[in-house]
Amino acid sequence: MGKGGNQGEGAAEREVSVPTFSWEEIQKHNLRTDRWLVIDRKVYNITKWSIQHPGGQRVIGHYAGEDATHISSAMVVFGLVLFIDNPGHVGEELDAFRAFHPDLEFVGKFLKPLLIGELAPEEPSQDHGKNSKITEDFRALRKTAEDMNLFKTNHVFFLLLLAHIIALESIAWFTVFYFGNGWIPTLITAFVLATSQAQAGWLQHDYGHLSVYRKPKWNHLVHKFVIGHLKGASANWWNHRHFQHHAKPNIFHKDPDVNMLHVFVLGEWQPIEYGKKKLKYLPYNHQHEYFFLIGPPLLIPMYFQYQIIMTMIVHKNWVDLAWAVSYYIRFFITYIPFYGILGALLFLNFIRFLESHWFVWVTQMNHIVMEIDQEAYRDWFSSQLTATCNVEQSFFNDWFSGHLNFQIEHHLFPTMPRHNLHKIAPLVKSLCAKHGIEYQEKPLLRALLDIIRSLKKSGKLWLDAYLHK
Repeated sequence: MGKGGNQGEGAAEREVSVPTFSWEEIQKHNLRTDRWLVIDRKVYNITKWSIQHPGGQRVIGHYAGEDATHISSAMVVFGLVLFIDNPGHVGEELDAFRAFHPDLEFVGKFLKPLLIGELAPEEPSQDHGKNSKITEDFRALRKTAEDMNLFKTNHVFFLLLLAHIIALESIAWFTVFYFGNGWIPTLITAFVLATSQAQAGWLQHDYGHLSVYRKPKWNHLVHKFVIGHLKGASANWWNHRHFQHHAKPNIFHKDPDVNMLHVFVLGEWQPIEYGKKKLKYLPYNHQHEYFFLIGPPLLIPMYFQYQIIMTMIVHKNWVDLAWAVSYYIRFFITYIPFYGILGALLFLNFIRFLESHWFVWVTQMNHIVMEIDQEAYRDWFSSQLTATCNVEQSFFNDWFSGHLNFQIEHHLFPTMPRHNLHKIAPLVKSLCAKHGIEYQEKPLLRALLDIIRSLKKSGKLWLDAYLHK
């Protein structure tokens, strides 16, 4: 039910023309068939619109009944851009809304038909007791970043990244062409191609976040080329998975990256819950050991490849499928003459086996070691700092991780070109110090070892709960 003021004719007219709602009322609309969101104190009914989203309703559902100005809003913007470009989310604070797309005026045109009212004047702007002072300071920080032109792209930087990927592919082909298909040339070629694949993975990440070109359609187009033609994967699959991660990082049932299908237990809450319920799908007290067998080796060549192919077929992403097919055609035409059909297929999977190790260690060093729990309803800034940590800057670390060693800054400003993340980092540290929020930054080797330490700690928590609770 709406509620509003009743003082005079103007108030009465306002109550009729612009209904107002309490948080208690809004939070009731969090069902699959009834979804409301709040963005910058305006209430939107996105129930029907969410069904049209090509990625499904999952991301939007994460924020139903919540303040979407922050994270969810960011998702909305991104989803609306897809909706326009492809016939393609809505979501926790204006910060998140802006985090994923700078053109708020453009997006506002598509949100307008969904508007059903506003927050009642006496209601706080944020739900669940989020820290408004942190939000205010973060918005000031974003304004500073804009004034410093940190969202402006150095196009030469990204051209050089693409050029070095193509150069690696050329070196790989020349190695086997010139030296033959013996074991040593084959291993060298495989490592070079795995390197090019990893770097292409970081590059597609840039275009997927709309952080290179000002116009979203150009980012979408190049994204499909890089992830499809250079890697044989699907842009839509990546978008819908990765933006859920950004919307609710390290939140069970909302972040797909912590959905381990009972293979691992993560954080502190999950292992204790599994232990108390006597759930033992695997011996979790040994997960830090079997991680080496079924984690890095299998994620890309088995789980991701199956998921990508099934997603493209089930959701009829024929454009993505065509780009992926172009990659396989190019690869097999290049390497079947040297290895035959079966040999080229085995060679491809060995490359992905190598790439998978690289990908898993880099992506997990920033997240799996952090808090992983149920929804805590924090403000945008605090939620990202709780779920992410950084690795020290160096030329190698930047290149090796695709600048994801600045994971904190990337999560706070997803559309900021990666070459500028180090410039905003000191300001983020200062804001953390002001509000007593821990800003974690560590050496690369320690960050990698912390993955194993984290898995071991969670495994011990599970065993203790399993045996004694």
